[in-house]
Amino acid sequence: MTKYNWKQHVEQKWTQLGNVKKEFSLLSEIETIFNFAQTQIQQEDLKTLCRISERYPVKKSVEYATKFKDQGNLSFKNNDYTSAALYYSKGVCHARKNTEQLSLCYANRSAALFHLGLYNKCLEDIQRAFDEGYPSHLQRKLLDRRKKCVDQLKEQKQSKVPSSEHQAQQTADEKDAISCLPAGISVQFSPEKGRHLLATDKKSAGEVLFKDKAFCFVLIPGDGHHTKTSKGDIFGTEHRYCHHCLCQTLSIVPCVGCSYAQYCGQWCAAEAWRQYHSWECPIGSELLALGVLAHLALRMALKAELKVVQRARGCHFRKVNVLPGAALANSDVKNEQSGSLEENLYSLSELNIEQSSSSSDYLNCYYGTPYLGIYSLLPHVLNHSPSLRFLLAFTMAMLCERLKEVESLPEIWQCCEQESGSMLGSTALRHMMQLRCNAQAVTAIRVKENTRLAVQSTWEVRIATAVFPLLSLLNHSCCPNTSISFSLGLNSDVPAFSASGVTVTIRTSKDVSAGDELLHCYGPHCRRLDVMERQRLLFEQYFFHCYCKACETELAAGNWKLASASYLKCEKCGNSLQESTHMHMCSLPFCGYQISNVELQRRIQKIQSHLDQAFELLENYKLDRALNVLKGATTQADCILMKMHPVQGKLADATARVYATIGDWKEAASHLKHSITAVRSQYGEDSVELGQQLFKLTQVYFNGRDRQSALSVISRAQHLLSLHCDLHSEELQELQQIEACLHAAVSAL
Repeated sequence: MTKYNWKQHVEQKWTQLGNVKKEFSLLSEIETIFNFAQTQIQQEDLKTLCRISERYPVKKSVEYATKFKDQGNLSFKNNDYTSAALYYSKGVCHARKNTEQLSLCYANRSAALFHLGLYNKCLEDIQRAFDEGYPSHLQRKLLDRRKKCVDQLKEQKQSKVPSSEHQAQQTADEKDAISCLPAGISVQFSPEKGRHLLATDKKSAGEVLFKDKAFCFVLIPGDGHHTKTSKGDIFGTEHRYCHHCLCQTLSIVPCVGCSYAQYCGQWCAAEAWRQYHSWECPIGSELLALGVLAHLALRMALKAELKVVQRARGCHFRKVNVLPGAALANSDVKNEQSGSLEENLYSLSELNIEQSSSSSDYLNCYYGTPYLGIYSLLPHVLNHSPSLRFLLAFTMAMLCERLKEVESLPEIWQCCEQESGSMLGSTALRHMMQLRCNAQAVTAIRVKENTRLAVQSTWEVRIATAVFPLLSLLNHSCCPNTSISFSLGLNSDVPAFSASGVTVTIRTSKDVSAGDELLHCYGPHCRRLDVMERQRLLFEQYFFHCYCKACETELAAGNWKLASASYLKCEKCGNSLQESTHMHMCSLPFCGYQISNVELQRRIQKIQSHLDQAFELLENYKLDRALNVLKGATTQADCILMKMHPVQGKLADATARVYATIGDWKEAASHLKHSITAVRSQYGEDSVELGQQLFKLTQVYFNGRDRQSALSVISRAQHLLSLHCDLHSEELQELQQIEACLHAAVSAL
């Protein structure tokens, strides 16, 4: 039975409003909407939220601390030191401050970190164990481990072996350059496009345009984002990343008040407490129950602080800084039909913004702080359905009510609440509406932890939801000319140089001419979805019809299907199939072959299920069985799918992984080249996906000692990855090392 959730409760409450719904539907001012929602709160609503929140416990627990410590001990005995460290960390989070239990968790984790070669982190945990009162009769073990760590670090220093704990640090110049637009890019405004960015100089493919620091973000917990370690233990993103800077770590420092929030070090813990967590901590269960967007919206308002919020609201109502947010391409102004906002819009001349105005002038006028830029983004109040408006408003009203109940509302906000209504709540509600169109998923590449496989499987995971002031200026295109990559947790032991968070790098993915608009894809890409599906998704979430070049070309040509849809093969003659209402028929009229859509999909799904089975066998190192399953699935696929079909590409890639693992590099390269054919057809010549496949092919050639073939591929792989990835990314760093080895080997001949 599905558990009753908060959304269902509010939807039921909405249906019970009766005639009041009509009154609410006419409201267009955010503060009025929020105040209405406040008047609807009843004691039963608070009890319901309390019951739902009980599913997300965040209190410290002696029982759970013991349980996780014991699980860590079991993983340690099985030599699974990563799982052991993560379990001990969960024990650390649940143990109370100044207890023997906490000291034991730290001490045990130090042992796991030692075996992982994280000697500095091991030393930190040893000191924490002593600080928490580690039992005197056990201290000899820790002292011995400390000495071994010091010896290992001395040995590393003497041999100049780079530490696995090293993190890139920012220079002062790099930090200053973040969230500033450089020369060659200008902010423009038009009624059709709202704010947008133009290149005023020619930009080459792969050139970094600018970097932008997230104003605020919230880590995405579990729920589908869990991953297994090499021994099958499951941990979510919340167990692997610092909740303040998103630095990946195995040696977290816990929040002193709850078992959920955890940090990479004491500095992040203190900063999080100062900026927002001191108020969030008492309502942690409610925030988890109500979801990431509600959490992020509240954090945005709390982090901004009252004076900055008052300034932003004052600017808005004084008809300053009210330009529409450009996160909605082509429809910012037209879709915002609340008369008050239309009346508040100055003309371009009144705002002193012209088509040729410089970005520096505009930004100086507009971005007093990053928050002013965030506040100005359109909430699109009336584009949200009345029921959704009520859901968002009632949710935020309940959060504010809980803050009052637990006496967690910041003092400065309490005064404001008494004087002018609920400014915190209405501000957070504004952000919640803005996030529908301006929230940005923060992603990272995760590697499957299986050391027995020669070629590791990787995939992209969402680890946080963030909002960026400058990235939000980019309009959408289904065929963009920019790409983005994220830098996480670029912190250091020196707070002055700490980014303490997420930085996005925006670079060109193709050559851009002077005067071209810089465009970003919001998700629906012309290589992944057909034009009608893209139009539907963009209108549903972003409230606009897309008229980018890709959409105009496809709509004008009547080409409404993805290219991969035509990679279906006639089983009789080998030509392509054409789709009709219920059938697929051979493109050659005289052939006469046809197959029902239902039967064709059944056969493709069967091939996909075999592929999934092969992946599971491969991860469990059952290579012979995996290869047999893949061969059978490939035989079936060859009957109905062209080699360019995405499923054929996945089959070839998985087969290459098996051959690479058993050391047959020639066969691995052959199958990987087949996979590259499908990837190139599906994603395009300049795609990051093609770059990643060429990276793998380079690895295979290198491991197979085929130097000439590796050299023939490596430059193309480097070029494609440099268009989409940070220059310090693991893939590009490894390619540089491979290239150096290859050139050294050629020179030695």
